[in-house]
Amino acid sequence: MVNTLAYLSLSEQLKNQNVTLVAVSKLKPAADIKTLYDLGQRDFGENYVQELLEKTGALPEDIRWHFIGHLQSNKVKYIAPFVHLIHGVDSLKLLLEINKQGKKSGRVIDCLLQVHIATEETKFGFDNTELFQFGAYYETNKAELAHVRIRGMMGMASFSEDESQVRKEFNALKQTFEVHKSGTFLFEQSFDTLSMGMSGDYEMAIAKGSNMVRIGSLLFGRRG
Repeated sequence: MVNTLAYLSLSEQLKNQNVTLVAVSKLKPAADIKTLYDLGQRDFGENYVQELLEKTGALPEDIRWHFIGHLQSNKVKYIAPFVHLIHGVDSLKLLLEINKQGKKSGRVIDCLLQVHIATEETKFGFDNTELFQFGAYYETNKAELAHVRIRGMMGMASFSEDESQVRKEFNALKQTFEVHKSGTFLFEQSFDTLSMGMSGDYEMAIAKGSNMVRIGSLLFGRRG
């Protein structure tokens, strides 16, 4: 069940902090999404391509769909025509495929580079060495990547009750973001998004510099 009171309070709080709220609607029915849509929410996050495709056909066209899951290269073509922002670009191979499908769709697709900051090895993302290698490639081949626009970075902290560890990881990503913003992406004004923080840690993330949070259970309840 949608917690409309929680949404109204949270959306107002984040608006005042200039933080974008992405309502994570994976595994939730279109009716729940429409409830928040009717209250003014436009940014929704989905993890699964097939589910996203089903929902786009059943919901208003002005929704800004964020793909926040692990995206396989062979699935990019299905969402390239409409996706607003791809959060989890974790390899050069994936970025090249997004660029290819963006060209076919006649679009420039906004992307975030996913950075691995957590202690869990199961989470995806670039490490620091890979980021600098990527940056070197990007600077040399930028003209060939005309159908992608790197808007910033995203990361997921460890699933831990140790708040000091979570803050440390958010702080590390903020520093990484600033390093590459003043280096590889120095002349790109569109490199402006730092997406970190979910229902259980978004306040810590914002305190460390996040300007986009991905909130699911606080708005839609726990997934069964």
